[in-house]
Amino acid sequence: MAGGGFGPAGVAKERAHEYQGKVTSFVVIACIVAAIGGSIFGYDIGISGGVTSMDPFLKEFFPKVFEKKGHLNEDNYCKYDNQGLAAFTSSLYLAGLVSSLVASPITRNYGRRASIICGGISFLIGAALNAAALNLIMLIIGRVMLGVGIGFGNQAVPLYLSEMAPAHLRGALNMMFQLATTLGIFTANMVNYGTDKLKPWGWRLSLGLAAAPALLMTVGGYFLPETPNSLIEQGKKERGREILEKIRGTKNVNAEYQDIVEASELANSIKHPFRNILEKRNRPQLVMAIFMPTFQILTGINSILFYAPVLFQTMGFKGSASLYSSVLTGAVLCLSTLISIALVDRLGRRVLLISGGIQMIVCQVIVSIILGLKFGADKELTKGYSVLVVVFICLFVAAFGWSWGPLGWTVPSEIFPLETRSAGQSITVSVNLFFTFVIAQSFLSMLCAFKYGIFLFFAGWIVIMTIFVWVFLPETKGVPIEEMILLWRKHWFWKKIMPDIQVQEDAGSDKA
Repeated sequence: MAGGGFGPAGVAKERAHEYQGKVTSFVVIACIVAAIGGSIFGYDIGISGGVTSMDPFLKEFFPKVFEKKGHLNEDNYCKYDNQGLAAFTSSLYLAGLVSSLVASPITRNYGRRASIICGGISFLIGAALNAAALNLIMLIIGRVMLGVGIGFGNQAVPLYLSEMAPAHLRGALNMMFQLATTLGIFTANMVNYGTDKLKPWGWRLSLGLAAAPALLMTVGGYFLPETPNSLIEQGKKERGREILEKIRGTKNVNAEYQDIVEASELANSIKHPFRNILEKRNRPQLVMAIFMPTFQILTGINSILFYAPVLFQTMGFKGSASLYSSVLTGAVLCLSTLISIALVDRLGRRVLLISGGIQMIVCQVIVSIILGLKFGADKELTKGYSVLVVVFICLFVAAFGWSWGPLGWTVPSEIFPLETRSAGQSITVSVNLFFTFVIAQSFLSMLCAFKYGIFLFFAGWIVIMTIFVWVFLPETKGVPIEEMILLWRKHWFWKKIMPDIQVQEDAGSDKA
């Protein structure tokens, strides 16, 4: 048995009550700098939808869409139905999916900082290629480089935040990633609103400004300290303890340090984390790593964030009005994330996920009813109903912003033991980006086919995921990250799945 006296759970006993320390300015600054990685994700989500609604961009790269957009007799729901245009948005996420798997061994073997820096550099290159694009091929290559940056950033940043944060504030500090994402979306919407007036080259400025958050991520990553967990896993125990004392603001870190050491010794005995993660004792975490990001995307939020200007133009809003409406939804998303940061470590994860799900269901159903009754191929929404649709879309976005938006990243990043943590995060990111790709590629066609029913389609998924959380997700609030494995043994369902401790110890002895 690796580590003498502890089983493959990674820790020998619960020591949470012995943890010492406080929230130091050092850890807060480190988390803020690391969370900037989320802004590159958010900036691209916001920027692509605005750019694809700009006439000069469509005229240069997608002339067929530009023609359809100008035809008054074209079905309002189908004006933007074009697989090439969808590929412009979705290619990034397919590249991110692949690169997140590549990022896992780099994150594990060379540290979280290495992946953050790699992601920033790749995103910088992609932003430059997109801004200078002369043809569709160059544009897509730039999008692929952006995707590589997002794959590395999304894989490493949530892990970094979870490992640096003290247990009692891990939810709030981890949500700095989502806050940065929402700020990136809001900033992108504001940029699009301004550059839309700079014809015909405004879209180039929108795409090129993605270099700004990427530069902050790259430079910030260089100056970040590595996490104690990663340093100890790499065998740098003295340096790991030194950083742990610094971020906790006390020399009395024995209990937390011991948990990390025991977990790292087990982690180093595992040579194939992706194979290990399939074992029965890791079944609960694997299920969450797959279903949490899947459900996050199946809320339909990315359809609104990617294609907000396109969606609002489809509903009859004029060009500037549609961009203004997307700015409004971006602002709502950002502000609602602040609510989640304030409440997540007080109310817990389950309360926010379930209540947010209920609010999103109601909003999706109401929007669908309004569009079904008052909007169609031969009619546009009146001003009053247009305002009502925007209000309920904003309420939907708000609910997502304080529930599934941040928690879809927070929960998977905090539940894995150290030996499978980077592999687990890679699975989370890969699943998220896979479904993001699927929705981005298919949404315009689905909108054309389903029409107002698209909102009922997503509402149905939200019903399923809300029930899933109610039944299968235990509350992780305040549980130290290295002791999370013990939580599953207390859950009414997962304790039936988990093998008993003796079986795990025997398996650990065989591996070691």
